[in-house]
Amino acid sequence: MPLRRLALHLGACTALTWAALAPAGPAAAQTTLRISLNLPAASLDPVQSTAATVRNHGFFVYDQLFGLDSKGVPRPQMVRDWTVSDDRMTWRFTLRDGLAFHDGQPVRAADAVASIRRWAQRDVVGRAMAAATGTMEVVDERTFEIRLARPFGLVLEALARPTGSALFIMPERIARTPPNTAITEAIGSGPFIFQASEWRAGDRAVYLRNPNYRAREEAPDGLAGSKAVHVDRVEWVTMPDATVAVNALGNGELDFVEQPPPDLIPTLERNRRVRVAPVNPVGNMAWLRLNHAQPPFNDPRARQALLLALNQRDVLEGMGIRPAEQVPYCPSYFMCGTPLETAAGARGLQRPELDRARTLLREAGYDGRPVVFLNATDSGLNNAATLVMAEAFKSIGLNMDVQAMDWGTLTARRNRREPPAQGGWNLFITIANALDSADPLSNLYLASTCDAAPAGWPCDEELERLRAAWAAEGDPEKRRALLDGVHARAYEVLPYINGGQFRTNAAWRSNVTGIRPTTVPVFWGVRKE
Repeated sequence: MPLRRLALHLGACTALTWAALAPAGPAAAQTTLRISLNLPAASLDPVQSTAATVRNHGFFVYDQLFGLDSKGVPRPQMVRDWTVSDDRMTWRFTLRDGLAFHDGQPVRAADAVASIRRWAQRDVVGRAMAAATGTMEVVDERTFEIRLARPFGLVLEALARPTGSALFIMPERIARTPPNTAITEAIGSGPFIFQASEWRAGDRAVYLRNPNYRAREEAPDGLAGSKAVHVDRVEWVTMPDATVAVNALGNGELDFVEQPPPDLIPTLERNRRVRVAPVNPVGNMAWLRLNHAQPPFNDPRARQALLLALNQRDVLEGMGIRPAEQVPYCPSYFMCGTPLETAAGARGLQRPELDRARTLLREAGYDGRPVVFLNATDSGLNNAATLVMAEAFKSIGLNMDVQAMDWGTLTARRNRREPPAQGGWNLFITIANALDSADPLSNLYLASTCDAAPAGWPCDEELERLRAAWAAEGDPEKRRALLDGVHARAYEVLPYINGGQFRTNAAWRSNVTGIRPTTVPVFWGVRKE
């Protein structure tokens, strides 16, 4: 085990051991839930970062104006009621009574407006809504109004944005931080209070139950409904070694593991004190992100060569995904098994066309330069998918330079625009879920807005025109036709490549109840006996 990983591993184990051996006292009566999520939260700013780990942190600390239920329908969360004009151009929202931030200050309409404005400068859906908005103004202490300048059919979906740069409501004084400057305080009005004094970036985060949180009366449903908390403390502990995390779950040092390695699932299933089930009902997809701004993948022919070199089943097998949890072939950018599944314009990903791929590389003028493939080795699934794809790309003549690093380093490195030989990159893998790819607008990595796009910087005016038309269209039949147009164009541009869809299981101790299929791991409604 590398020294850095060993140090992190020993630190996590030592923390757990001291917690288990600490003498009984007043704190012993508290209920502590110890969890291991896929990767640690290395940032506190859910607007500046699109990393899933920061989103996970956000759902502890913050609340949302609307929440998506288990069917993907926006339901009021912080909002008490709202009205919309007959032409659907004017929207007015009133907040619930009694909402308060963790510092004791009341939640006001001005906080919501400031949070929306900051978020809208970074998020792909936020930018689209902002472009369609004429004015957004505070009406009174708890009411604000959005007046559209042109039709935008996804207002409620935007206000319920759960991923990418998720829309969470924070105090106005914090939300006034420029969007390119990271916030330094994690103060929300959500069900948990972040303990800044106990935070060790990349190692541990601690959250306490918010005693002043006002849960909704509706039953929990997806990311909507009641967010009542039934544990006193949640400790999010980083365990880089998956085997150690699984062993810790088995012997009771951990209560929840988000994504145990597929090869260890049978061991957990045989443990009567552990429950194994999917928390993400649709599943995940391994996305191959390409750098459109640097050779060779600034040429669409080189991007198409990668598409024709891949077989999704090979990737899933290499990741160790059990056959029952594989989707052997899914061409849909919006994931198979969802209402927006489509195969319009799809090609490749089933039977590799290696000769054609080699021809495309030659036509693109590939000169044998190293292709820098960033590899997050602290994630077993990312690492396995990277290695399988690298071998496939070698087979068509690419000179692969697979560079190992942890996920935190990768997320910083992917923002670098220098040539690969000067610290930049060509490729990396990220694992996405159904919320990340829900539709043509909210699918963050479909955005092809050139320098304004997320890392990878795809640039295509036609794809952007189609995405905007889909978002503005209110007629379901016309919207479906536009969806297929977006999908077919995406297969021409290839902002990213679908490496394969699969389902994963979470595992938790049998004395923990209330874990639900929420796609995003959340811990309100959870009890520990």
